[in-house]
Amino acid sequence: MSAASDRFRLAYLIRVPHPTFLETAAKDPALEVVRMTLDDGEEAALRILETCQGYYVKASRDELPKTFHINDALLARLPNLLMAASQGAGYDTIDPGACTRAGVLLVNQAGGNAEAVAEHAVGMMLALLKRFPECHAAMREGRAHKREEFMGRNLYGKTVGLVGIGNVGTRTAAILNAAFHCRVLAYDPYVDAATVADRGAEKIDSLRELCAQSDIVSLHCPLTPESRAMMAADSFAAMKPGSVLVTTARGSIHDEGALLAALQKGHIAAAGLDVWEQEPPPKDHPLLSHPAVICTQHTAGVTHESRAMITRIAAEAFSAFAAGRFPPRIINPEVKARVAERYKAALGRPITD
Repeated sequence: MSAASDRFRLAYLIRVPHPTFLETAAKDPALEVVRMTLDDGEEAALRILETCQGYYVKASRDELPKTFHINDALLARLPNLLMAASQGAGYDTIDPGACTRAGVLLVNQAGGNAEAVAEHAVGMMLALLKRFPECHAAMREGRAHKREEFMGRNLYGKTVGLVGIGNVGTRTAAILNAAFHCRVLAYDPYVDAATVADRGAEKIDSLRELCAQSDIVSLHCPLTPESRAMMAADSFAAMKPGSVLVTTARGSIHDEGALLAALQKGHIAAAGLDVWEQEPPPKDHPLLSHPAVICTQHTAGVTHESRAMITRIAAEAFSAFAAGRFPPRIINPEVKARVAERYKAALGRPITD
């Protein structure tokens, strides 16, 4: 693949999450990386994407124009596309089913930001139990005269329920076990009890039971049809009175209106929210001004270290694919046989595991 015409051509829109992607890709002469802009409009950018075999896709749905979300309509315009990689662990901007129907391999960067997100989640747990947001607001307003009004709780020894125990959930469990001797529960219907135990938690078979037993519920699952609005009014009602919700997963997994109602009733003591239905949320969103809520703007995984890691993983995945090897972290493995056929037809050589 030394000739320019034989290089594996991939595109991204406007910017990559970290320079490491471009630095890593530049070391591979088999890759040709193309930057798309919107300077000449979306149609001009799409014409560039039509020439590409790879697409490095923004993972946050509100940061990527809808035209560039991967779905059946876009893929119908991209006959050369063989592989798409999200720019993170999530892939809200990509329809895996559409990729499978089009014979396109989809990969993510799962695990690349697990440390950053787990630290963020545990940090929120600590801040909420210690009542940082309430005390901070009272001090700014000049009404923090009685310290006892902001009496908090220790994280040590608490029961923490994790919804999802993949890469981030597993790292969160490890921190909670090692540093705080928590009892860690996990609800994840896709992971068996023995594996959950190996990952540092006790398997719980129902979300309702996990909510009922936990002092803190922390969400670590992807947004799927099954998880959408999973944390709604019934789930919040099942939580222990005075318990805490933390989510560093994806917006739309928790119902924002139902959460606000549970907080206003005092049934849930506090919430830490890194993800939103709309990102960023409107400035007058009532959860932003609630005194017992800590808000961040989907920044849990946005650290220098995690961004460098996920972008290196992505560049290496494109390099592996260009070299004739299936990369790790495939979301739709059922498409591999068809991708292999398309790959050989397009590039004249086989691809293997």
